[in-house]
Amino acid sequence: MDSDWATLSWEEKRARRFEWYSSTNRIRFDSPEAEQAYRVRAKRMIDVYNVREPDRVPVALPIGSLPVEYAGIDYGTAMYDAEKAAQAWLKFSLETGLDAFAAPNVPVGKVLDLLDYRLYRWPGHGMASDGMGYQFVEAEYMTADEYDALIHDPSDFWFRTYLPRVFGTFEPFRMLQSFTPVTELPMVTPHFMPYTRPEVQASLQKLIDVGKALASWTQVVSAVGRRGRELGFPSFVSCYAKAPFDTIGDTLRGTKGIILDLRRRPEKLLEALDVVAQITIDTTIATLNASKGQIALFPLHKGADGWMSEKHFQTFYWPTLKRVVDGLIAEGIMPTLFAEGGFETRLELVNEFPKGAVNWLFDRTDMAKAKKALGDRCCISGNVSASLIATGSPKDVKDYCRKTIEACSAGGGFILAAGTNSIEGASLENLRAMVEAAAEYGVYAK
Repeated sequence: MDSDWATLSWEEKRARRFEWYSSTNRIRFDSPEAEQAYRVRAKRMIDVYNVREPDRVPVALPIGSLPVEYAGIDYGTAMYDAEKAAQAWLKFSLETGLDAFAAPNVPVGKVLDLLDYRLYRWPGHGMASDGMGYQFVEAEYMTADEYDALIHDPSDFWFRTYLPRVFGTFEPFRMLQSFTPVTELPMVTPHFMPYTRPEVQASLQKLIDVGKALASWTQVVSAVGRRGRELGFPSFVSCYAKAPFDTIGDTLRGTKGIILDLRRRPEKLLEALDVVAQITIDTTIATLNASKGQIALFPLHKGADGWMSEKHFQTFYWPTLKRVVDGLIAEGIMPTLFAEGGFETRLELVNEFPKGAVNWLFDRTDMAKAKKALGDRCCISGNVSASLIATGSPKDVKDYCRKTIEACSAGGGFILAAGTNSIEGASLENLRAMVEAAAEYGVYAK
């Protein structure tokens, strides 16, 4: 990070991150027009995130896996062939005429194979070989009596208990010892004896192979992002993060387990949520600082209307999520909170952040209500439904977008966006209708 980083306020850190995003240094633009377009697009997004009026309403297009369909290949092929994935996304971006440019965003199949990943099914691995996307496999990956192990030493719990359950390649790690007691020479030799075992060495070799596979993949697909910048399309550097409740409820205890824990062991759950919150803050900051990134995307799975009571939301879900978000804001990071499902009963509860500090992306929440509750302080986006984009006519899409723009654009801080990224089978005409709606109805008077 920059040498003066520790002396900056959160607003100054945010401005610095936006400078990294909008910088044109080391970009070999195709033309002066491409460079100008780059600057205009970057300023538009910075303005909207800061809850100011940009030149026009930006559009976040739900590209998803459409480049795969457009290129005539299947999702599994894209997961295993970096060159074909890169060419599919490049073809889509260059030929569709949309105001967006995307690099391949698919899991790396070879890496999942090497790790023997068990949390997901994907084409040819639990799904039909020509299936689209991937599917989560929910299970109880942490038992109720393991809360203390997670709370006492989360790194050791992850390393020797959780990882062997979700990655077949890590199963030999059950035999390893905790690194915590290794303080001086007498502890070193006994600690490392398990590494003499062939199965442990084979596991470590697979991790080396994972690193090589990722390096090869990254080299190929990064060229697409570089090409987009040369053509005038800036891109944010981002990473995923999760609400602590979702971390425990999704991939540790599972939905059934955490519902039971709300009643049977609430104090232990609250203690674990605090531990996970700090891990989330530290990991997300380290990840984005390493890449000089800007955005942390939170898919909020279990906080929606109807999933839990308001009392439970205010007790178990919101406090640690807010703590994480506050921690990221302090580092100048822009949290994007993807409110899956409906969040209309939560709107009055979550408007607790400084102006321009967060972006809310809504799935099914009424956008007029979101604008009224949050729009003076938060950037808001979303709600154009996948079903409308996939099955409606371009006129239907354009009319819906017009009404949404009229309800939400005043004062800035609004992005026209889909409430999901999964719209397989949607026509390009409907995506273009979103762009046209923003261009016709979303221009701000200057």
